[in-house]
Amino acid sequence: MASVCFYFQVHQPYRLRRYSVFDTGTNYFDEARNAEVCHKVARKAYLPANRLLLELINKHAGKVRLAFSLTGTAIGQLEKHSPEVIDSFRELARTGCVEFLAETYYHSLSFLYSRREFAEQVRMQQEAIEGLFNCKATVFRNTELIYNNDVAHYVESMGFRGIITEGVDRILGYRSPSYLYKPPNAPRIVVLLKNYRLSDDIAFRFSNRGWNEYPLTAEKFARWVDQVNGNGYTVNLFMDYETLGEHQWAQSGIFEFLAELPDLILANPDNDFMTPSDLLQAYPVSGEYDVPHMISWADSERDLSAWLGNAMQSNALHELYRMEGEVRNCGDPKILQDWRKLQTSDHFYYMCTKYLADGAVHEHFNPYESPYDSYINFMNVLDNLRSRATGRSGRGR
Repeated sequence: MASVCFYFQVHQPYRLRRYSVFDTGTNYFDEARNAEVCHKVARKAYLPANRLLLELINKHAGKVRLAFSLTGTAIGQLEKHSPEVIDSFRELARTGCVEFLAETYYHSLSFLYSRREFAEQVRMQQEAIEGLFNCKATVFRNTELIYNNDVAHYVESMGFRGIITEGVDRILGYRSPSYLYKPPNAPRIVVLLKNYRLSDDIAFRFSNRGWNEYPLTAEKFARWVDQVNGNGYTVNLFMDYETLGEHQWAQSGIFEFLAELPDLILANPDNDFMTPSDLLQAYPVSGEYDVPHMISWADSERDLSAWLGNAMQSNALHELYRMEGEVRNCGDPKILQDWRKLQTSDHFYYMCTKYLADGAVHEHFNPYESPYDSYINFMNVLDNLRSRATGRSGRGR
């Protein structure tokens, strides 16, 4: 069997407004810009992609199955600015062919700094998913697929049956990401690995005319999936949902590619589509995925350097989480919410100073003129938030 498992990340950060050291306002976020981006991605990506997926599920009588990971920051902005997108996700949920995954509500790096905050954010996101779609998430994916053995053990203790991360070559060695694995000393949780080559063929290379496999047709991709038969169980395709219509524009043919793909995948009776939970029930574990050091899905290193690769990023994250006690003690829910919005990984991604291909990707997604501008802006906001938190704590005493 070759089971295709599409799972899409739906995430939008709360982008910061320009905030100088002389600014004293407590509205840190660029509401106009956030609304503009939300409307744009809803129109170009989320709504047409959801319509197409619903058509494919109905056309193939439920044989097309997939999963989404929706962050709380995306949910909150969609509910406010584009509620029709939430309605379209509800319609997909009612088909019974869509699974919603658990993750941190604020798409944060909290596991690295505060297990209490991590657990609270996961619970918040689970409750949001259950409230919106009347389903309970049983498979977890950490922010940016950040993972090691410790993450697996902790998530297992929270009751999850599966966890998704990157299939990293240096860890897999000769093995394939097309099998299911176990972490060491965590017998109750199964690891599903992203096939980064085939995922990136769609997410990054689809419209690249310089790629030696251009153009990527549905027929060609289906042949690559067929090659997994006898060499694995699953083809895990994980990408940003904005791939469909935003990163790969409609003019590139991305929607036509997706529309044609199920017919060609299902033409082989050995192929099907499954959700992550389906995979856990269908296939056995084939070995151990031992990850003592942190990995992620980002950049060529597949490590934490996209968010912790320089002194600015390290300092910003350290100072942010050093405030946790003050923020919690002040008892102000608005301050707590602002602090949590600042935890979103995007803020630290913007501070990355890498070069070459990885640097070009970071620069493409960076709304600031430079990583240094991002750092200065973030720290100005953080300083104001700290003064609010310490002021309230002092009055509380």
